[in-house]
Amino acid sequence: MRIAILSRSRRIYSTRRLVEAAKDRGHEVQVVDTLRCYMNIASHRPTIHFRGDPIAPFDAVIPRIGSSVTFYGTAVLRQFEMMGTFPLNESVAVTRSRDKLRSLQLLARKGIGLPVTGFAYATKDISDLIQMVGGAPLVVKLLEGTQGIGVVLCETKKAAESVLEAFMGLNVSIMVQEYIKEAGGADIRCFIVGGKVVAAIKRQAQPGEFRSNLHRGGSASLIKITPEERSTAVRAAKIMGLNVAGVDLLRSNHGPLVMEVNSSPGLEGIETATGKDVAGLIISFMEKNAQKNKTRTRGKG
Repeated sequence: MRIAILSRSRRIYSTRRLVEAAKDRGHEVQVVDTLRCYMNIASHRPTIHFRGDPIAPFDAVIPRIGSSVTFYGTAVLRQFEMMGTFPLNESVAVTRSRDKLRSLQLLARKGIGLPVTGFAYATKDISDLIQMVGGAPLVVKLLEGTQGIGVVLCETKKAAESVLEAFMGLNVSIMVQEYIKEAGGADIRCFIVGGKVVAAIKRQAQPGEFRSNLHRGGSASLIKITPEERSTAVRAAKIMGLNVAGVDLLRSNHGPLVMEVNSSPGLEGIETATGKDVAGLIISFMEKNAQKNKTRTRGKG
């Protein structure tokens, strides 16, 4: 099987591991820099060019699209779909999961447990917005933030008002969420492949920090999840339409709450903490499912 990996660099751990896993199973694999691709959008013979030449047809494509290049990256992925290439995650699912507000609305509509979340535009609505999520302490999040960047814990109402006024003054989109104190600065990352949780880790924030992201100094350890947590993670990935996903959960007094569904979850933390060959499981899934033109949306998303 010929596999393309859409990634900015082959030196990134996740990209490197996927290349190794594919080659170990006898597949031909090429890392394609997403931003170096350019496209001929024709109705009969759509093509993708890379470094001056048309790309030869691939059987499957693995999108490792960074959040900063979501718009262009999903356009390239749609072009692969139009050419009949099987995508590990479809473009419409990636786009859906990257829109934090839309993804939470979709999850809420299907009854998935979420932290109480508010969204507003006008600064005059700040007081009611704070009350809507249960008051301080609360968490303010930039919709475009990743890896814990643009996430602020406001411990008092005054602090929340100041942060919200500052963000809204910059004309950026923000969400306000209740603070789940009982989570103790920890969350659970469930790694989904093909509708199953293949690995799960607990991510614990370092002392004095509430963000558990590994990029922010959090630690990862193996954890046994409950049947309810497993079911919630699998359902969340399915609602997003993702074959492979990292679903982040919080343990609350009223059950598991989904924080985010990640369409390009990193492999380093989960493989290091669990010792599992997650990259190999991803390639195995593609071997069983990759078929030409087997894309539900066929590039329409």
